Amino acid sequence: MQVQFKVFRQTVDSPARFQTYALEVEPGNTILDCLNRIKWEQDGGLSFRKNCRNTICGSCSMRINGRSALACKENVGSELARLAKIQTDAPGENSATSEIPTLTIAPMGNMPVIKDLVVDMQSFWDNLEAVDPYVSTEARQVPEREFLQLPEERDRLNQVGNCILCGACYSECTAREVNPDFVGPHALAKAYRTVADSRDSQTEARLEQYSEGTSGVWGCTRCYYCNSVCPMEVAPMEQISKIKQEVLDRQDAQTSRPIRHRKVLIDLVKEGGWIDERKFGLMVVGNSFRDLRGLASLGPLGLRMLARGKFPLMFEPSEGTAEVRSLIEAVQKAED
Repeated sequence: MQVQFKVFRQTVDSPARFQTYALEVEPGNTILDCLNRIKWEQDGGLSFRKNCRNTICGSCSMRINGRSALACKENVGSELARLAKIQTDAPGENSATSEIPTLTIAPMGNMPVIKDLVVDMQSFWDNLEAVDPYVSTEARQVPEREFLQLPEERDRLNQVGNCILCGACYSECTAREVNPDFVGPHALAKAYRTVADSRDSQTEARLEQYSEGTSGVWGCTRCYYCNSVCPMEVAPMEQISKIKQEVLDRQDAQTSRPIRHRKVLIDLVKEGGWIDERKFGLMVVGNSFRDLRGLASLGPLGLRMLARGKFPLMFEPSEGTAEVRSLIEAVQKAED
């Protein structure tokens, strides 16, 4: 069957554009197979990264029809089926402009383009290095014997150990897009591997580092994009949540606003079944009247809410508050 490939083209000194190539393909052909044919048969100047062709190295990550994926893993048939489902679920959107199906190939996001589908991944590697994702040297210095682990201790590392550093999660991270200080889901997933490693001796220092400001775990907006695009099912956002829980178990609400946000939210839901918005801002931003600057920052918002009749004057607990409270307490007890 014939398929059109709409491929992003750009060099440092030229504006971005899309160029369309037509190919006769089989449904089982991978996107990488097709890009190779375009380069070998139609346009030798097309640039993209590749290496293993077996979903191992992560080199060929790029945006395929709007989401980051490995070109060696995705094939034409599955991509056309995905596009057809999108058109079915959202009539009027993504409608084909031609009878010939078209696949759009673009470079990864959150990284500058070097040429065509090749991006500069320096920030990706720098942010990985920033979390110091190695078992501490001090912990490895055990001259008497090997540093043994129980099977269950090693099993905690399996999921995050599957990361191939392809950059797909970093490319789609909405938090990184608006916050250049955020290290990214790939770095924090690797960070959890060291936190979970029984051989590491720097857990407390690591958790303090990972919970600073919005550069670490509190910068994550929980959009789930990283989980949805990860080709190895590392689930970076889940690893970030695990680090958050380790931090919350060790620190109280006075440590920082992000920690207070999480703890107050849980306490208010336990109390009333949902969040009492009258208290939430005062307790989190105003730190229960301890933070005068935070309280002052709430003033303009409060006045606008009052003027528009959107400030809740009363609070009614939700039905089933007791059940909600028991569920939260059961989860907290299981985690202990």
